[in-house]
Amino acid sequence: MQSAQQPYDRQTGVVVLGAGAAGLAAAISAREAGAEVLVLEKCPPETAGGNTRVSGGSWFENLDAQRAAVYLRSLCGDLPVSEAVIRTWAEETRHNTRWIEGLGAAVAVNGAYPPEFPHLDGADCYGGYHSLEGRMGDQLLYRFLVDAALARGVEICYATPGRELVIDGGVVTGVVAESGGGPLRVRARTGVVLATGGFENDPAMVRDYLRLAPCPVWGSPAGTGDGHRMAQKAGADLWHMGNMTAFSGIRVPGSDTGFFMVPPATGYIWVAPDGRRFVDETPALGGHGQSRIRGRDELHPAQPAYVVFDERTRRAGPLCPPREYLPVGWKVLIEGYEWSLDNQAEIDRGWIRRADTVEGLAAGLGVAPETLAETVRHWNAACAAGRDERFGRRAESLTPLEQGPYYAFELAPLLGWTSGGPRRDERCRVLDPFGSAIPGLYAAGSVSSTYSWAKDGGFHIADALAFGRVAGRTAAVPPAITSDLEEISASSVG
Repeated sequence: MQSAQQPYDRQTGVVVLGAGAAGLAAAISAREAGAEVLVLEKCPPETAGGNTRVSGGSWFENLDAQRAAVYLRSLCGDLPVSEAVIRTWAEETRHNTRWIEGLGAAVAVNGAYPPEFPHLDGADCYGGYHSLEGRMGDQLLYRFLVDAALARGVEICYATPGRELVIDGGVVTGVVAESGGGPLRVRARTGVVLATGGFENDPAMVRDYLRLAPCPVWGSPAGTGDGHRMAQKAGADLWHMGNMTAFSGIRVPGSDTGFFMVPPATGYIWVAPDGRRFVDETPALGGHGQSRIRGRDELHPAQPAYVVFDERTRRAGPLCPPREYLPVGWKVLIEGYEWSLDNQAEIDRGWIRRADTVEGLAAGLGVAPETLAETVRHWNAACAAGRDERFGRRAESLTPLEQGPYYAFELAPLLGWTSGGPRRDERCRVLDPFGSAIPGLYAAGSVSSTYSWAKDGGFHIADALAFGRVAGRTAAVPPAITSDLEEISASSVG
């Protein structure tokens, strides 16, 4: 923790760390509230924007705030968040579309998607997706918010990661960042907003909090828990650190990022490193990051595995959805990778292993050949019988593996976002372990997402926009004035 006694290099009203949806929403709202705003973004312009830049860029249409509050409580299940946070979330997400349109965007419905948890109370609040121009992904939301911020006088400094908070008398008064290879000390007259994203690309945090081996990420590799560490050093409490959004992904050797996997046909199985199937590969879908297993929504898969398939599935289409279908993800939008339609380029790259026989494939994977061969025989027998007695896979998905050559790739949980971080209240004030606000410090977005367990489509962007605005408005008011206003409000109520 840095001392306020050292001289500052510059000063401003509000400092926002991170230029994703939450950070830019906070910056715009703080500016509209009359504050001078400086955004410090970790990455250079080519890769800035965190997960927002490579996400679907859509937010859910909240049809009814009261029902949305019910739905969020249902989604939290036995891991509740505070009622004040729930009420603010329900009200603020209701205004997302109007706010974006007010900035000058053309917004349209992006398909009438049903809720992913229709069985839960409150799901009738869900009205599908809204997005810019009615289009998903392609960096549209990120680029629009950057332009909107700049047009309103917000300054954005790229390649300037925040490193430490400055504390003066228990109040967060500034940030020490890194710029041009040296420190940059910035004073924040009214507040610092953490919008630094998650910790999905910090292997130690993923291991300690998510109980997972290092996983590839679908989004930005810049999510390394920077804001979490800064907040903890300032005395912050933490909430729902074990929650995340993850999908079935393809691990690429030597890369932090991976590909989202959507098999083009049902002729495949998942096997553990011992060569045996261990789960129904096609469970009933849950929400973003969970599937319905044993009556509960759980991460699927939660362990290393291989996807084994045959020539018929290889020829059925690309394992990774093409950009024209799903313009989302780091590999697709930032690296510009186009997955081959027949998967042959990825076989040639060594990302997918190939062998003429199942036994030969097993040898290449380091799996006992006789075990994998037995697994495939049992699978083919189940397909012939029309019944998967081991794991209850749906009958219509029982397609045998009988057309060589045979293929396999390494399956891994593909981390999209982590949700946990510094605990905050409904006004985005970061709280210490005793429930008191740390003056001058605020958080929004994936660094401190609202969601303690399940979430629906478009919920992450909705949360970032909603609480980004709240954080910006709150941070624009000096902490001392905020406390005075609270005392006056409490007295008038009494």
